[in-house]
Amino acid sequence: MNLTLRQLRSFIALAETGSFVRAAEIVHVSQPALSQQIKEMEAQTGLRLVERQPRRAVLTPAGHELQAHARAVLAEMDALEQAARWREGLGGRLALGVIPTVAPYLLPVALPLIRSRNLTLELRIRESQTETVLDGLEAGRLDAAVVALPTGRAGLVEVPLFEDRFLLAGNAATLAGQGAAIRPDALDPDRLLLLEEGHCLADQALEVCALRRADTRVDLGASSLATLAGLVAEGFGFTFLPELAAASELAAAPRLALHRFADPQPARRLGLLRRRTATDDGWFTTLAEILREAGEARLARLPV
Repeated sequence: MNLTLRQLRSFIALAETGSFVRAAEIVHVSQPALSQQIKEMEAQTGLRLVERQPRRAVLTPAGHELQAHARAVLAEMDALEQAARWREGLGGRLALGVIPTVAPYLLPVALPLIRSRNLTLELRIRESQTETVLDGLEAGRLDAAVVALPTGRAGLVEVPLFEDRFLLAGNAATLAGQGAAIRPDALDPDRLLLLEEGHCLADQALEVCALRRADTRVDLGASSLATLAGLVAEGFGFTFLPELAAASELAAAPRLALHRFADPQPARRLGLLRRRTATDDGWFTTLAEILREAGEARLARLPV
């Protein structure tokens, strides 16, 4: 049996998507070519790995077992590639995943700092919700990720970067009746606007308010903090805004007003992650230092 890394990557893509068409797009081959690779794997192993149903591909028990082995092999290969790539610290190619409530605010400050360390670095940014970013990191599609901690996932190294406190955002009239010492659990849930499901920031806001999404009457489904900030600035309720985003959103929405919560102020802890199997010859520590510096510089701009 002589399975290739290309076959293993194609098989993992098929296992994750359940679709020959989508898997072929991920690994950049035609659908017939990917189908042929899977057939060759089945011929070499003597096992039926995939059930080809009308609208999806489903792994057999043997396929699930092979998937586990394939992930382990690819993780080791990624570690070897990284060991060569990072021999001289932050250099080569870096695929970084960042969640949407961080990327537009942290990256404009962080990227010039990264470039100043190494102008030859090929940087690839992937912005997506937490679960998608973490899946990409575990699968080897990303080298590192910036998300809110803790993730609760094994096999990842988590390094804290900085604390990002939450502010209450609305307009002057909305916040006038809230009092000087605002507590999250005292807010009116009927006026609370949240990001759509899947954003960890929305889950964190509900947690500090001791609420469930069903307790809120406004089902907005907003996908960006900019949308929320613009709405609450015009008097449509209020929302939670991280300090990291505050300076940008204040500049974009002049009628936006911010108020700090009473101590202990609710906050999220942002961190940098990598796979535990990935080699750190200095690149990860360097990247964490740069992102921490960028975060602290961004937070220093807040006038509240």
